[in-house]
Amino acid sequence: MPLAHQRKSNSKSGWHHGLYLNNSPYMELVTEDIDESSPCGLTALSVCHYGEQNGDAMRDPEMCFELSFAGGAHLNPFYWRNDYVAIEQWSRFIRDGLYHFHTQLHAEHERFAKLWDRNLRQQGFAAVFDPARHTRG
Repeated sequence: MPLAHQRKSNSKSGWHHGLYLNNSPYMELVTEDIDESSPCGLTALSVCHYGEQNGDAMRDPEMCFELSFAGGAHLNPFYWRNDYVAIEQWSRFIRDGLYHFHTQLHAEHERFAKLWDRNLRQQGFAAVFDPARHTRG
């Protein structure tokens, strides 16, 4: 049976919020605000499926997005990771005070995010999320 719940914990730099969607038989889907800002200094969100291997939490996959409101609310990817295949990719990041943008990798992240969003909807994750219970008015 689908289940959605929120968790809030106190982290070093402030409050940490998460939305945990259980939709059996699929892996739990976790969406969290992260304590770091995005490459453009905006709010950053992590969206992740977690599995387990040898007692360790495994991201399968995790994507990080910045939440932007310019031109309407939207998510812009900048990070992708899959622990089962040992791949971690940053398509946009700050290094030595300079903004780096990998155009081709960012396009791949955007394509994957659209495919994953479509799959999550088909798997019923959108139905588990209840905006009346999980958003602020």
